[in-house]
Amino acid sequence: MSTDPQADTAAAEDPAAPEAEPSAAAEGSHEPEPEPETGRAGADPADEGGDGGPGAEPPVSGRDGEGESPSGTGTGASDADAAEPSEPAAEAAAAPALSEAQAELAAQRIERERIARRKAEREAPVDAGAKLSGTAADLLAAVRAVESGAKPPAEYFDEAPAAPRRAPAPAASPAPRPATPAAAAAPSADAVEGVRAVLARGGAPEALAGPAAAALGEDAAGQLAENPWRLLSVPAVRPTQADGFARALLGPEAGPGDERRTTVLVGWLLARAGLKGHTALEAPVLEKALAQYGVPDPAEALEQAVAEGSVLVFHEPLGPPVAEDTEDAEQPVRVLVGLEGAAMAEESLADGLARLAAGTFDDAAEWERAAGAAPSPSAAELIRTVAGHGLVTHTGGEAARAEPFALAAAARELGLRVCLAAHAPGGPDAVTVAELLSGAEGPGRDADGQFALDLLVVLDAPQLDVETAAALVESVPDGARLVLSGDPGVLGSAGAGRVFADVLAARTCPQLVSRTPDPGPLGELVSGVGIGELNQVEAPGKEVVIVPVQDAGEAVHRTVQLVAESVPRAFGIPADSVQVITPGHGGAAGTRALNAALKERLNPGPGRFGGFDPGDRVVHVPSAGRALPARVVSADAEGLHLDRAGARIVVPKELVESRVRHGWAITAHQAVGARWPAVVVVLPGDAAQALSRDWVYTAFGRGERHLSVVHGVDQALPRAVAEVPAKPRTTRLTGLLTALATAGAPPQ
Repeated sequence: MSTDPQADTAAAEDPAAPEAEPSAAAEGSHEPEPEPETGRAGADPADEGGDGGPGAEPPVSGRDGEGESPSGTGTGASDADAAEPSEPAAEAAAAPALSEAQAELAAQRIERERIARRKAEREAPVDAGAKLSGTAADLLAAVRAVESGAKPPAEYFDEAPAAPRRAPAPAASPAPRPATPAAAAAPSADAVEGVRAVLARGGAPEALAGPAAAALGEDAAGQLAENPWRLLSVPAVRPTQADGFARALLGPEAGPGDERRTTVLVGWLLARAGLKGHTALEAPVLEKALAQYGVPDPAEALEQAVAEGSVLVFHEPLGPPVAEDTEDAEQPVRVLVGLEGAAMAEESLADGLARLAAGTFDDAAEWERAAGAAPSPSAAELIRTVAGHGLVTHTGGEAARAEPFALAAAARELGLRVCLAAHAPGGPDAVTVAELLSGAEGPGRDADGQFALDLLVVLDAPQLDVETAAALVESVPDGARLVLSGDPGVLGSAGAGRVFADVLAARTCPQLVSRTPDPGPLGELVSGVGIGELNQVEAPGKEVVIVPVQDAGEAVHRTVQLVAESVPRAFGIPADSVQVITPGHGGAAGTRALNAALKERLNPGPGRFGGFDPGDRVVHVPSAGRALPARVVSADAEGLHLDRAGARIVVPKELVESRVRHGWAITAHQAVGARWPAVVVVLPGDAAQALSRDWVYTAFGRGERHLSVVHGVDQALPRAVAEVPAKPRTTRLTGLLTALATAGAPPQ
């Protein structure tokens, strides 16, 4: 399969260009997911037996990063003076007794303490009763438009309408915490009533009272009266709507350069960047986004936000260190700005990884005997490397997953306490990362709150975001070993960061690359995609089949036929073991449309409980980035009862709509970490712009025995594989790890 040499490239998104409105096909996905095409056009299994076969919004994407699709990270170093985003770190320069890296790390900690003190001084209650003026009918209309899925009306200060956003990810805490934290206490009735009164004065919908009180706390009414732009803490609210609300409450004072507005807007833009995987943004990128929201002096606004302590500033050295004896030499840096939660998580993660990497061991002889009995040369090499190091990375495709399991078996034979943790459930002897952190599975914790183990092997490491990774690493005790294993070609984490890619880029620990290739035509096809080549592959057993379609209606029809008839008949794989993967939830051939058609064919019913019936195949999404396959058992007043791999769970009825979807068809992001005997990848024409190499690599790699591609994107597929890499993410972890390694290195 050849690519079009004249095709336009679609590499990393331009941080200065407004974002495009998401296509219908990509609606609802964490990040628009690309569509695939297969290798050699094989015969359709249906022939066996003879029966046929964001409306422009200022961008917040970073630069200079390598990205894992929706979730990766880059790195940076530390910050210096929080009041001057572009000023070099004075503390680091003033400490000649320390190395440059040590001074930089020390400056971080001093700055965090200073900001914590400043925050504590500002926590007195704010009086309500700000000046009122007029109503905000435009806010009411805008919020209703967002709730209905329509475009909001023209904006107050900004130039263009903006798409709805998601809630910011929870901030990291220093102590180990479960992946799904306990829900915060509901706001009191008095707090909600106070917020409702302020919203009414500004003409805002009363429906926002509960979410605003929950987001801002008991003093929410006072905070909103003093700074109406704090309404942006509510996920459904956009800057345009907050501007209208502020104008209604404050009158002429509510200008686009108001310090209250700009400070909140800086934090909102960074939180939105976190949803795209960034843990920080370069200062010029953030300033450009502020300008597009009508802020008259973006640099001053950013400086004010830093001085207020609402954001942190970091200076990441660029290039090799400048020699101290070089005349008039100054270390070039890039200035990064980030929220405290992501910054603390990255720094905690870097410290924890450096702690484990520094571990020493004296039992190499015992491990050498275990390596001699390993099932493959790559497994033996992994065992030998882990014998002498506390932190090791391991990369490879699906076939290489056997090597960490061989390592775990060898370690158990040596009497060590071992745990394997994976992103998705279902692996033999492996727990999920989320359940390990929550304590529901795994070895449990000792008196110090750390895991009672000697070796932790994390599979699907590209799925680790910085907060989850920090919680995991903080819980690994001194003297234990940690192995991060995964395929760097798959889609990245749903949360902020690109932890695995950053650790690989830092090169501060041993890195093992598996030499075990993925077998067969499917392995050959996926391996080619990983290096940017969509090759023709020989598939005599119809392991890879392409089903051309002309439009979305035909794509849905052919998909149902493949799942219900063709694949089961041709390969003996039951329909329940065939997984459909498509780029997004919306559109004429997204998960919603496909699931409706597949339910009608495979488990028809009236949808007696929120659209679900007993026997429906579903995915349960208990938290962002986790999609757990399940089957509907029943429903009652308590909620929807699901069977998940033999375990019964109940989803409360008020959460069913937001946490349960039909699961015959899912997105590639939901499929990461899992495999099925057969996969049907659906590529409707309206999803062509959503395709990227890592999406195709992930989707095509989910099938064990068979892959059918319902292909309606023409040359967009080979173009995406050849020319559209994963979206870059701006992060700091690589720089932090490098600085720690330099600080700990013996003097030359």
